[in-house]
Amino acid sequence: MGYLAVILGAYLLGSSSMAYYLAKLTKKDVSKNGSGNLGASNTVILIGWKAGVLVGIHDIGKGILAVLLAGWLFPALEYAPAAAGVACILGHIFPFYLKFKGGKGLASYIGMTVALNWKLALAVIILLVIVTLITDYIVAGTMSTILVVPAATLVLTGNLILMLILCVPTTVMLFKHRDNFVRIRKGTEVGLRCAIKGEHKMK
Repeated sequence: MGYLAVILGAYLLGSSSMAYYLAKLTKKDVSKNGSGNLGASNTVILIGWKAGVLVGIHDIGKGILAVLLAGWLFPALEYAPAAAGVACILGHIFPFYLKFKGGKGLASYIGMTVALNWKLALAVIILLVIVTLITDYIVAGTMSTILVVPAATLVLTGNLILMLILCVPTTVMLFKHRDNFVRIRKGTEVGLRCAIKGEHKMK
């Protein structure tokens, strides 16, 4: 029952969508334009970088909060923090009140990693930035992050169960980003520099 409470509570927390709130406020439907995802990158593209930063902070924060609350409320459950982080990410990706169509989970994934192991999080954030800047695609940095974290966790802790738990959001996020790779192949994916400059809006 403890794990059920952790998962349900974290899922509900993860379902909170700042991108949705801002879309309502600005009357710009983030869910039906751009990539169609309620996340920071699509918010940057459609509303602006300030709104995107706010969405990113919110989504990272809820990932951190989910992990910390689970560890504080259920200290006897070894995997409660990781389970909460995963459930929060899934809540972000599949919010129940938005027909299970949310964001792609990167910010909340980073938040979860920060709360579980801040040193590892720092390393993968640096990797994320480097890969994104080199390729100009956020999706490339995302893939490097979600693949490295489970593998590094296994190496650092030797805990196979923990690694398998962290593989759940990795698998889901790989599937959710499939359209990005199709757009990259077709040359229609909006690059980071283009998004920041707003050049995509002029095309």
